[in-house]
Amino acid sequence: MGAKNSREGSWRSDSSVRSAAASSWDYVQQPYYGQPYGQDGYGYVYPPPQQPPTQPNYPPPAQVGGGDRRRLDRKYSIIADDYKSLDQVTEALARAGLESSNLIVGIDFTKSNEWTGAKSYNRKSLHHIGDTLNPYEQAISIIGKTLAAFDEDNLIPCYGFGDATTHDQDVFSFYQYERFCNGFEEVLSRYREIVPSLRLAGPTSFAPVIEKAMTIVEESGGQYHVLLIIADGQVTRSVDTEHGRLSPQEQKTVDAIVQASKLPLSIVLVGVGDGPWDTMKEFDDNIPAREFDNFQFVNFTEIMLKNVDQSRKETQFALSALMEIPPQYKATMELGLLG
Repeated sequence: MGAKNSREGSWRSDSSVRSAAASSWDYVQQPYYGQPYGQDGYGYVYPPPQQPPTQPNYPPPAQVGGGDRRRLDRKYSIIADDYKSLDQVTEALARAGLESSNLIVGIDFTKSNEWTGAKSYNRKSLHHIGDTLNPYEQAISIIGKTLAAFDEDNLIPCYGFGDATTHDQDVFSFYQYERFCNGFEEVLSRYREIVPSLRLAGPTSFAPVIEKAMTIVEESGGQYHVLLIIADGQVTRSVDTEHGRLSPQEQKTVDAIVQASKLPLSIVLVGVGDGPWDTMKEFDDNIPAREFDNFQFVNFTEIMLKNVDQSRKETQFALSALMEIPPQYKATMELGLLG
């Protein structure tokens, strides 16, 4: 995918111009950032749950879109996690013809981040900014060492969701005017700049960030993208939701994943914090009605708590995030989804 079409080049070039124009980075993004979290007055206040909620048995979602698209070939319906090393993943990426891919990052700023680190992060907020990296920063750093090599222009659209301005309805850009971050180092530095001013809220839905990624793919002329979502918990499910039914946030997320499978877009969800993650495993393995298996869940906490050296843990995490990208990219080519 070395040569991009003119539409892609123009789209990325526009972002480069915006980046150069906004290089001072000394403004505050007023529409998005309110009072520092930890104060009263949020629109959503969730007490820590006493027990993990019972997970539903998911019914097949309604068919999305018309019947004129070529249906999913069964060989793409479940893609096995069958790579054993990063070298194998790199070789598979090359065999699939993937020389580069464009990355998109989405970060969860829901209020549950304040308590879902009780076991795995010494009862601190998962977004705590200190002398050592928090789980979000760790995940971003490790991904930066692995996936960034496949992003040829190094421009990374970064978005947050679930704060007091977006809730489960929208996303906000890390910079004004949709300016992209230049490499994962800037993703990290900008993350540390904005976190103290954010008000964590909710509820949790991945639909807005998936829909934003779909728009980016379409505007790029159908180039292959990987959406990396880092989140602390599952999609919100009210206790009032009937057994066997999806909550509104779950239904919108399922629908967005199904719609995204009609585009050359892979979705990697990295789970940080204590979980639970039952629903995400359902999303990973059992969503029907997709053009190809476009969703991968990675339990960051489970990997990083293993009693092995740090480099092995980082390698295993990177492998888990990357291992399904080669067959997914190949599926987008064979299904004619690439622009």
